[in-house]
Amino acid sequence: MSNFMPPAELSRAFVNISKAKASNAASKLFVLGILAGVFIGFAAHLATTVATGWTIGGAPALFGFKKFLVGAVFSCGLMLVMIPGSELWTGNTLMTIGLMNKDITLKALLRNWGIVYLGNFVGSIMLAWMIASMSGLTSGAVGGTALNIAYAKVTAGESAHNMWFFFRAIGCNWLVCLAVMMAVASKDIAGKVLAIFFPIMAFVTAGFEHVIANMYFIPAGIFSKGFEGAIAASGKTSAQLVSLNWGSFFTQNLIVVTLGNLVGGGVFCGMVYWWIYVKGTKQA
Repeated sequence: MSNFMPPAELSRAFVNISKAKASNAASKLFVLGILAGVFIGFAAHLATTVATGWTIGGAPALFGFKKFLVGAVFSCGLMLVMIPGSELWTGNTLMTIGLMNKDITLKALLRNWGIVYLGNFVGSIMLAWMIASMSGLTSGAVGGTALNIAYAKVTAGESAHNMWFFFRAIGCNWLVCLAVMMAVASKDIAGKVLAIFFPIMAFVTAGFEHVIANMYFIPAGIFSKGFEGAIAASGKTSAQLVSLNWGSFFTQNLIVVTLGNLVGGGVFCGMVYWWIYVKGTKQA
């Protein structure tokens, strides 16, 4: 007996997964969405900590290896989402399989996406506040890293390069949804862990953009602005950090990354696999 689902069976399984997600109670979707936002936030804080202190003689060192380790530890976020169970908007873009197969309506799809996205946002912000504002963990060097990560995410789009984030976001959720599909295909926990680890490590190491992760990273940077030690560790001046604010969080990152993630997961994964393996099959 195989310990994984082959591609055709896996793709058809997402029809039923889409139906279950579309019919779940709004209250449960919202709480499960909060949990997923928190789980991704835990991984984001871990990644921020691991990314801190990689210098030799004051200069950045071992760039690629550092990125690999950051990606490796960040993969625990999707493991927490997939194995104990919660609702992550980026993974739920695969519900386009159910939509294209006419097993769920557009209204039901948007209902799920709206509730889960809001829940992810609430969970991420809540954890960012707890860690970056109330725990003191970002009052020094780790806070400097949090500030630099957040600053980069809201300023790279300022010089007419917002489309950079759009295409980075496509690549990100393409990999994330492949990780979700492979985790569902595996029938044991060890297989799920391995299925999740490699694509998630790959997207982080590659420098792609994940909207739910950014719901933690950018607010964590904003909250860290309250610590002088974090500002000093970042190497930025208070004047430079003015551009890191709640407005730029939305306009310079969140909106465009959301759209890119939607294309990467909903189109390049969901719709493509529906067309290849589900469309016109009797099993659907």
